[in-house]
Amino acid sequence: MSRLVYVLNGPNLNLLGKRQPHIYGHETLADVEAECRKVADELRLDIQFHQSNREYEIIDWVHEAREVAGGIAINPAAFTHTSVAILDALNTFEGPVIEIHISNVHKREAFRHHSFVSTRADGVIAGFGTQGYTLALRRLARLIDEKTS
Repeated sequence: MSRLVYVLNGPNLNLLGKRQPHIYGHETLADVEAECRKVADELRLDIQFHQSNREYEIIDWVHEAREVAGGIAINPAAFTHTSVAILDALNTFEGPVIEIHISNVHKREAFRHHSFVSTRADGVIAGFGTQGYTLALRRLARLIDEKTS
């Protein structure tokens, strides 16, 4: 199984560190990517790191991952609560999927409590700040290793 992991980020995460830092913290998405690359090297993973405010681009990356990746870590952001299309795309992916949320969505507005993506995810990480990304990579590495043993 491929040791390539797609790390996908949804809308407004390009503003990480600037938008509502009291909720999402002061780290930028570039900081998150740098930390993911560091941990990926440690775990002998390759990563493709992407962010888009456009639903169709995330769907295209999931389709691309089907052909080459061993796992997907996804922070769908607001698409979590609205996108059946991203769920449908993830349902075509055969490897493990970990859903990430920087904030604890269950302590927030009621509409944030429902996730379409969770019905496909092999695990959900919420409320650990940006550390959730590296936790997701560690879990994906373990799942990939288990599949290849």
